Formats: sequence, C-alpha cells, structure tokens
Amino acid sequence: MKQLVIGSRESRLAVVQAELVRDRLRELHPGLDVSIRTYKTTGDVILDRTLDKVGGKGLFTKELEAALLRGEADLLVHSFKDVPMLVDQRIPIVGVSAREDERDVLVLPVGASAPDPDKPLGCSSLRRTLQLRRLYPGVRVEPVRGNVLTRLRKLDEGQYGALCLAAAGLRRLELEARISRFFAPEELLPAACQGILALQARADFDRTLLDGLHDPDAWTAATCERAFVRTLDGGCSSPVAAHMTPEGDGIRLTGLYVEQDNETYHIESAAGTRDEAEALGCRLAAAMRERWTQA
Repeated sequence: MKQLVIGSRESRLAVVQAELVRDRLRELHPGLDVSIRTYKTTGDVILDRTLDKVGGKGLFTKELEAALLRGEADLLVHSFKDVPMLVDQRIPIVGVSAREDERDVLVLPVGASAPDPDKPLGCSSLRRTLQLRRLYPGVRVEPVRGNVLTRLRKLDEGQYGALCLAAAGLRRLELEARISRFFAPEELLPAACQGILALQARADFDRTLLDGLHDPDAWTAATCERAFVRTLDGGCSSPVAAHMTPEGDGIRLTGLYVEQDNETYHIESAAGTRDEAEALGCRLAAAMRERWTQA
C-alpha cells in the first residue's frame, strides 16, 4: 500500500486525532502517502437532543463506516468511547493508540474562579450527570451538546456555570489551560475507553502498518472495559462506566452499575490477570447485575 486515506468526523478534535495517527504513520512509513477525508455524521448534525434520545453512539460512526465499506477510506480514527459495543466484523477494530489522560475535568468560563451556582453545570452523558449530582449536591446538571469548541463557546457566553469534559480532548486540542480541576477516577469514574483512539479498517487491512502505533496496554484496557459495558448492554442510554488500571503484574477493573431507576448507582472493583481482561470485565458486570437487581 502506497496510499492510505484516513476517514474522520469534521469536528476539530476528530481531525486533530486523525492528524496524530497520520503523522505517526508517516514517521513509521516515510514512503506512505497518508491523507485525511472528513465526513459529517448524524451525531454532529442533531444537537438539540441528548444521544440517548436519538439513537446512541452509532450516530458518530455509521457514516464513517459506510465510507470504509465503499472503499472511500482505508482507516477510520474514532474516540473509542464513541464506538458501539457491536462492531461489524467486515470492518473490525485493528488497533488502538496509547491512552491519553482518561480523567474527566471541570472547566470554568474565562476569568471565573468558581462555578456560578445560579447556572447549570453542563455535561454530555448520564454517567457524568449521576456522579456530578453526588459530588455537587443541589447544583443543576443539564445536558450540553456540540463538539468541544462549541461547548466552550456556550460556557463563555454564559449559558452554563461550568462544564464537565474529558481531559483527553482538551489536551489534544492544546486547551489544557482551560481545566480548573481534574476529577480522580475515584470521584468520577470515566467512560469505558476514554482517552483511547480506535483504528477501524476492512478485515483485509495490513495490520503490520500499525506496528509502532498500536498500544498493547491500551488494547488490554479497552478489551476489559468494553466487556464490562457490553455485558450490561450499556451505551448512551445506560450510564455505565468502567476503568481498568494496572495492579502489580495484573489489572484491576472498577465498574459502575446503575439500578433500573436510572438514579441509584454502585461502584465496585475486581482484580485479575492481563490474559483474562475480557473475562474480568464480563465477570464483574455479571456479579454486579446479579447483586443489585436482587437487592
């Protein structure tokens, strides 16, 4: 292969992420002509409703996947947390990036030193909403849609008193200076695969092209965390969260399970070996579901 086309969403963050992959591929393969082609996805167009009301995470990937199947693109770059749990085997995930900072963060309006208590705290997921309500009792938490730059504009225009965003996106956009505070995973459990980029291609893609880019540690984390979410059938309409960390020679997975009222949640963890990453995710999810549906 002498030419490779990367498919990406049109948002600035998505393009930056595609550029990171493009630049690394150029370093690894100096003779490879790598370009980026952007697409507008349904998730980028529908901004007046939360994702759980309009179809979930596939809204950010289906147009890109169609382009991949048509042969218009050879490789897609996604934020892995946006990828649905079930992936078409004709176009599998063929690699992942090293994980960026997986934490969520608090962002204030320019010049502010504290959130305005009279304005809502904006966030984009039920997962964040439930945990933020526990962290900030009495604060209104309301949805905010749009890409990162659009959300920051709404914040600075005075529509929100603060935002909760992913650290990874702000760091990749070189906007880390906007971060007021980082939430430790113990305070606000991240989304599964937050901070990891997923690389998707047709099944016959030459995966050796990704040697030096694909990160085995991030793959282990993604496999473990997605297994937890998949077992609970989680997505945008179900506020599930999962976070894997190394622990000695093994791994530890922490998962968030929400009861049927979509308000009461529980966080538990379990340890295992790297080789059983997927099994650990399934096991912890099944145990939590059994325990808290019978409670």
